[in-house]
Amino acid sequence: MKVHSWKLARAAALTSLVLGAASVYAQTITPAKVAFLMPDQSSTRYEQHDRPGFVAEMKKLCAACEVIYQNADGDASRQQQQFNSAIAQGAKAIVLDPVDSTAAASLVKAAQAKGIKVIAYDRPIPAAKADFYVSFNNEGIGKAIADSLVAHLKAKGVSPKDVGLLQINGSPTDAAAGLIKKGIHSSLDNSGYKILAEYDTPDWVPAKAQQWAAGQISRFGKKIVGVVAANDGTGGGAIAAFKAAGVNPVPPVSGNDATIAALQLIIAGDQYNTISKPSEIVAAAAAQVAVKLLAGETPKAEMMLYDTPSQLFTPAVVTAENLKAEIIDKMVSGKPIQTAAELCVDRYAEGCKKLGITK
Repeated sequence: MKVHSWKLARAAALTSLVLGAASVYAQTITPAKVAFLMPDQSSTRYEQHDRPGFVAEMKKLCAACEVIYQNADGDASRQQQQFNSAIAQGAKAIVLDPVDSTAAASLVKAAQAKGIKVIAYDRPIPAAKADFYVSFNNEGIGKAIADSLVAHLKAKGVSPKDVGLLQINGSPTDAAAGLIKKGIHSSLDNSGYKILAEYDTPDWVPAKAQQWAAGQISRFGKKIVGVVAANDGTGGGAIAAFKAAGVNPVPPVSGNDATIAALQLIIAGDQYNTISKPSEIVAAAAAQVAVKLLAGETPKAEMMLYDTPSQLFTPAVVTAENLKAEIIDKMVSGKPIQTAAELCVDRYAEGCKKLGITK
């Protein structure tokens, strides 16, 4: 199977080029306020990776610039208030990861009417043309996690006859979730395995994914041979449902985000895959774009997506086979994505030894 891998050399070269140019512009722009508005706390990535990555890069590029950070905790109305507050505080550029991609269109237009630059981040805003869009390739992520799980089932000789998969998507108000869903379908619809049932998880809440999965386990039982879940939270919810139902072993479950909890589930053998996407890299790219826009320059785009100049990064699929190489050994910003000390604690220690993460 062909696995999408992180293009470190390409990313480093691109970062170097943009960074070099942005450093020059940072010397000439007037110190400004830049808002970094994230959508929720159901995934730990925003607090642990995106925010620190963005703040660190802004300090490098424009030490006198001020970052206004807010997290909407899954509430679209709260995010609107935070957006308006950033404008009131004098933000000249806003990096927005929307709770509700449709509702965010009016925010983009309102800011642009005041001359404020808006960078769509992680999740696209289809109904409004932002000044730029920076993200991972979400459709590619959906296809990659599904391809990986299907290849695993076929390698294990699991016949598609009279069995099938559950598909757990992300929030219906998140355009990125829609792209992941599209990518999953592009894989599963031609896989030979039937989709027994499918669910769009409101606000990506793991407990809602768990509740739905529990119902499907009661309904389909042993016919479920795998679950393609759009992120680690929903995948973790499905795993919890199987365990609560006494299913052992848990059928292979996918994920996305490479959270510590998900990596530990992979180490324990309860989750099959996840997606490693070091958010610091994309956050740094967003900071670089913001500085260029503040300097009156046009950042170079790789493509147009939803009529918005865009830069998309390709992340890596992680399974037990390559977890050490992709998570422990790979360095981002001079440090591992996660360390063995963080992952190999308590009941996960033995699994780490089996995978060669620790001796």
